[in-house]
Amino acid sequence: MTAPPQIFDRKLYARRRGRAAKSFGAHDFLHRRAMEDVIDRLESVNREFPLAAFDGAADLADLLTPACGVGDIVSLDLAPARLPAQGARLAADIEALPFKAQSLDLFVSLMTLHAANDLVGALAQARMALRPDGLFIAAVFGEETLRTLRAALYRAEAELTGGASARIAPFAGVRDYGAALQRAGFALPVADIDKVSVTYDDPLRLLRDLRGMGETRALKTKSAPLRPEVILRAMALFAEAGGTERFEIVYLTGWAPHESQQKPLKPGSAQISLKDAIKGAS
Repeated sequence: MTAPPQIFDRKLYARRRGRAAKSFGAHDFLHRRAMEDVIDRLESVNREFPLAAFDGAADLADLLTPACGVGDIVSLDLAPARLPAQGARLAADIEALPFKAQSLDLFVSLMTLHAANDLVGALAQARMALRPDGLFIAAVFGEETLRTLRAALYRAEAELTGGASARIAPFAGVRDYGAALQRAGFALPVADIDKVSVTYDDPLRLLRDLRGMGETRALKTKSAPLRPEVILRAMALFAEAGGTERFEIVYLTGWAPHESQQKPLKPGSAQISLKDAIKGAS
């Protein structure tokens, strides 16, 4: 079996997250939005989750309401400094989960899986950690995230140096994420998108937000640091483009397989043809 490409430097990503821990609360608006969406989803499910794992949520798990039905929580993060001060905590990589098989009722990943080198493998580990009919929810950055900044950096570096390096990590599309859920063995997989636009009067604030989230460059490929004049030119181009950045948050949900779950019909088992169904609806 071919090993997945190593796009991200996981040790560097952990250091980025750890350095951002103290100031994270001032830059967590996307993570907070994602957690609020996760809470809405949990509140809409008529289910109790006696034991749950939250990856990357830090103190945002405190936002959970009684209607979520979540009991005991194990918090985990690649960076120990990002773990909450209270409760059960584990410094762990989502690509190497420490949980026993079928030990959890709920697994939530908050804005971490976009930096996994083996996305399907990480999803499969989360699925195996869930008891049958356990629920998985993840929020990840989608492919249109940082589109304006990416273009500005590329153009500025090309103009001033004659070449350009990858400065922003690639993000998967919603279809790719949905396919990964299926490949990982989840039942009833669903992927949907929340598109967020943020306007910056000061473009440098965007860079501070990314640093405060721990989401600056953590790619395996090495490149020379950006020269100050390139950064200033990129910020000018960003402002000229309107100063608005788009973030895509893709939500992934799936269930650990269980015999009680609804099954898709087998091909050829339908009792009415598509043609007849269309006629009946007209």
